[in-house]
Amino acid sequence: MTGKAKPKKHTAKEIAAKIDAATTNRGGGKAGLADRLGQEKGGHAKLACPLCRTPAPDIKSMQIHHEARHPKLPFEPEKLLNLHSSTPAAEVAASTSTSKPKPGVRGSLKK
Repeated sequence: MTGKAKPKKHTAKEIAAKIDAATTNRGGGKAGLADRLGQEKGGHAKLACPLCRTPAPDIKSMQIHHEARHPKLPFEPEKLLNLHSSTPAAEVAASTSTSKPKPGVRGSLKK
């Protein structure tokens, strides 16, 4: 029987660890989604693969990804997409394309 032992008390170190675990953003769930994707500056993902858009935090990780997923293509670090740049890649691609103008209301072209 275990009725005579003193009840266990939590130590200050254990309580501090619980508070830290409860209040620190570990990057999980919806709260850490933007951080994981690197949409804002300071996120984990700094680079994206130009072939499959897989995010990676640094060039070494991207090189490992490239050798595993795209072994037949040469690795070219200058073609990697920088997710922390001030101009998003979609805006750069849209501003450099010289295609015909988009149609107006209900698909009609203004003449």
